[in-house]
Amino acid sequence: MKLLLDTHVVIWSQEVPANLGRKTRRLLVDPANELLISAASTIEIARLVANGQIVMKVGLDIWLQRAIVTLQARGVVIDHRIAEEAYSLPGGFHKDPADRLLLATARIEGAALVAADDVILRYPHVQVVDARK
Repeated sequence: MKLLLDTHVVIWSQEVPANLGRKTRRLLVDPANELLISAASTIEIARLVANGQIVMKVGLDIWLQRAIVTLQARGVVIDHRIAEEAYSLPGGFHKDPADRLLLATARIEGAALVAADDVILRYPHVQVVDARK
């Protein structure tokens, strides 16, 4: 199964894995699953660090590299297809650009989006996994 990790899932996986549900923890370590991390999550994490909302013991570049290696994830760049899809989502969606980019990435990549955001979890046009379970 291909899984795109929402920003907070990336953070939780490294900083507070207890926030992830048992099923999600199993999915993240199952070698049969391909894990993806979007550049949109990097933007969000960088914003949180810059605003002092999260503090890291190492630089963000090192933290991200460790997260990618630990999760054995593949980074996904935001290309023109994803950018266009972010504002062509079927059924309408709220205006948060990062969430739109994540949903678009999941659709383009054919991945389930692992999230704990109820708005994302209710969006019917992308397969989702509730990270709290």
